[in-house]
Amino acid sequence: MLVYRSATAIPERVPSVQPASYTVHGWQVENIVDGVAGLVAKDVQFQFFDHLPQDQYGIWTTPDGHKIAWFTDPCGNILSLTQYTET
Repeated sequence: MLVYRSATAIPERVPSVQPASYTVHGWQVENIVDGVAGLVAKDVQFQFFDHLPQDQYGIWTTPDGHKIAWFTDPCGNILSLTQYTET
């Protein structure tokens, strides 16, 4: 596997890479249900966590009303969509 280090821009061969156990990248969306539906239509599977009350789409509503849904990339990295409430 090749890893690109952005500070040096020099590819480096490494024996293996472990996906992070936390969200490595996320996108803010206007409508999370539409965002989830669009990705599900492309065979993306959203993650469900036993410790979070998520709806049928895998969307968790935070105590302050923000909505978050998580999915993984082909390498197992955790990614997310977030819809922030208006303040």
